[in-house]
This record gives sequence, structure tokens and C-alpha cells, in this order.
Amino acid sequence: MTKTPNATQTRLRDIDFIGHGLKRPECVLCTADGSTHVANWDGGISRIYPDGRVEHLLANPDTAPLAVQPNGICLLADTSYLLAHLGASTGGVYRLDKDGQLTPFLTEVNGQPLPPSNYIHLDAKGRLWITVSTRLIPRAQGYKASVADGFIILLHEGKARIVADQLGYTNECVVDPAGEYLYVNETFGRRMSRFRIGADHTLGARETVTHFGAGSWPDGLVFDVNGDLWVTSIISNRIIKVTPQGEQHIYLQDVELGRLSEIEAAYLSENLGRAHLDNVHSKRLQNISSLAFGGADLQLGYLGCLLGDKIATLRMPVAGHAPVHWWF
Repeated sequence: MTKTPNATQTRLRDIDFIGHGLKRPECVLCTADGSTHVANWDGGISRIYPDGRVEHLLANPDTAPLAVQPNGICLLADTSYLLAHLGASTGGVYRLDKDGQLTPFLTEVNGQPLPPSNYIHLDAKGRLWITVSTRLIPRAQGYKASVADGFIILLHEGKARIVADQLGYTNECVVDPAGEYLYVNETFGRRMSRFRIGADHTLGARETVTHFGAGSWPDGLVFDVNGDLWVTSIISNRIIKVTPQGEQHIYLQDVELGRLSEIEAAYLSENLGRAHLDNVHSKRLQNISSLAFGGADLQLGYLGCLLGDKIATLRMPVAGHAPVHWWF
């Protein structure tokens, strides 16, 4: 069941923006000091301070092993970052220190090089969950409902292994506040799935939380304090609340409906491509891809995006669950 509030257009008018000159700020993280940390496609991260100042921390090109293109980012306790490298044909996870030193962190699993890599999630037990959307190169070949070759890696105590496979374009993942399940969005499989986490950190069978319908391609994923999940949909610029029972409520949408119908038709005919993702017709939002709760009360939403050069913010109806990196 999907409900679309009449207040969507009013919420669009209430959106503000922070930052400037950002480069494909796909992933956004917030910390208790009021800072906003976003991926920087030029090879690092950008940090937006509460006073509006923007600081870019990029890999030193003289010592970097490659020109990294960060998609998902992860903040560690020592304030270094992990970057999921979404190269045209290469992937892996790289560590970026405060001095701009870039070093390989995880570049292969089971003896095989990692394909272009999507996202990294740090949970309360110090485990890292890494998603790879598709093994196909170029990855646009995976923008189809019929393709399910994405996977999830668990990196724990120095050992990496694939713990879930055959997913429909694996995107953001998150462990629930109780630590019982790993939730994941399958963007072009159009579903949210979850896996029970075993005592030995293995994952149980995939369970479908909800299927998404026309115009929704789930990307970002985060919990609020009530245990509901908030999802961002690329292309349609939707924010969708998903209850634990799988009921969906579209909280916000920003897309020209005629254009959305064209893209929907391309998806259904398995002809969706980069041109569709890079040419979204909207009023204010630029192909949102992630959501982070921040602000002093964790009730301000920060929206990462694929096409814009700043971060949209809006007041949310509920506070978010504080992420592990909140106090870092």
C-alpha cells in the first residue's frame, strides 16, 4: 500500500540548501558537531561546517594508487574515511586519512578483484558491510529487473567474505537498531530485503520487506527513532517511509510526471540507461540518492544527490536513529 500526502508540494517549498561547489555528493553523513560529510567525485570527501564553510579533503594525487571515485563513504572512529570506489571498470574500498593519504583497504574478495563498489555501512559491533551493485561492466547493463548479480561483503576482524549474493542492484544497507537484521535496497530489483544476522555473523535467507512500484527505484536507507525506514528513490526524487510491516508512505516527490512515465517505460522494456538517470526533470531536487538525519535534535534531513552541487535539507516529521558515527 502506497500513500502520497497532499502536502508534498508544500514540503518542496520548505527545502533549503547547504554547501556549494560539491562534486556528485551521492552519499551524505552527519555528525553531532553539526558537520555534514559528503562524497566528492574528484577523489575524496567534502565537509560542510555549521557556519557554511566547505572544506575539501582529496586524495594526494602524487601518492594515490588510483584516481578514486567515491560513491558511498564511511566515517571511522579515528576520523579517517572509507571510500567505495565506483570506477568505470574497477572497484574496491580505500581509506582516506586526514592528510590526504589514500591507501587500499579492501580490493578483492575470494581472490577476485572487486567490481565497481557502491556503499559501506559500519554497524555498532564494528562490522563493515560493503555492497557491490552488479558484476556487469559497464554497470548500466544492470539497470534491469532481470539482472540479479549484486552482492554484499562482510568485513569483520580482518576477514572479508560474500554473505549475500544474486541481488537486484545492491545499494545502501543498514543494520537495524536492535542488531538483528541487515536491511538492503535492491534498486532495479525494486524491493527492500532483509537478512537475519546469525551469532557467527552469517546471514539467513533473504526476506522481502516490501516491493516498490512504478516510479520508485530505492537507493538510500536509514532508520528513524520509531523503527521505520526512510528511503530515497533516484529519478523520481521521492522520500518514502517504510514501516516494519512494509507499508509505504511517499513523503516527498519532485519529478515531471511526463518524464517519469517515459523513464518508467524504458525500465519496463529493459532499455533504461545513463541518459535517463542523468536527465531528470524536477523543480528543486537533483536526483536524490541518500538521506541522513542530523541537526541538534536529529530531525533535519540531509539529501545526497547524483546531479547537484549542494545538499538539500528539510525538516522531517520524526527524529532519526543516531548512527554509529554520530559522535566521531
